[in-house]
Amino acid sequence: MPQLDRIDRAILSALQNNARLSNKELAAQVGLAPSSCLMRVRKLESDGVIKAYQADLDSDALGLGLQALIAVQLRLHVGEAFGNIGEHLRSLPETRAVYCLGGTTDFLVHVVCRDTDHLRRLTILSFTSRPEVSRIETSLVFSYTRLGLPVDHAHGVGIPPKGGFIGDLPHEAPLAPESPRKRDRRTRPASRRPTSR
Repeated sequence: MPQLDRIDRAILSALQNNARLSNKELAAQVGLAPSSCLMRVRKLESDGVIKAYQADLDSDALGLGLQALIAVQLRLHVGEAFGNIGEHLRSLPETRAVYCLGGTTDFLVHVVCRDTDHLRRLTILSFTSRPEVSRIETSLVFSYTRLGLPVDHAHGVGIPPKGGFIGDLPHEAPLAPESPRKRDRRTRPASRRPTSR
């Protein structure tokens, strides 16, 4: 794994937010000379840290106003079935993302469609008709936000320091010990006063 320093992470964060930054703008943003900045970007590309630069398109503007997640269960859990159906799902024009999962769901597919009729025909012709598929479950997506990777906190953003968890659940701070005076006062037997006759 490539060793990234603070400046590398600043470059990645800036490009992930806006990949159209010029080298001069990027250099000014991360506090480097343009030549040094360009060398770092090229090294991040050659090391495979930066895989590609992509445009994020508006699906509504393309007439694809309906999005859905399709959970797929396979009949047989063998390598050939996984390979065949995975390749098929990734080849569909409507597919935005394919996740291969462990658990009851084998694949989760994010698709975009024109309308519900388009989605219905897609599920019948490209999912349930496949011999590898046992069942599917479709959920409509009302909204979603694609976020970038946490390049500034690669070692665990939002994770409390060691000792902050017991198992998987946060625990409360231990109670402060009682003072000996308070404990003695509570446990000391009450003295009897002499009664007057």
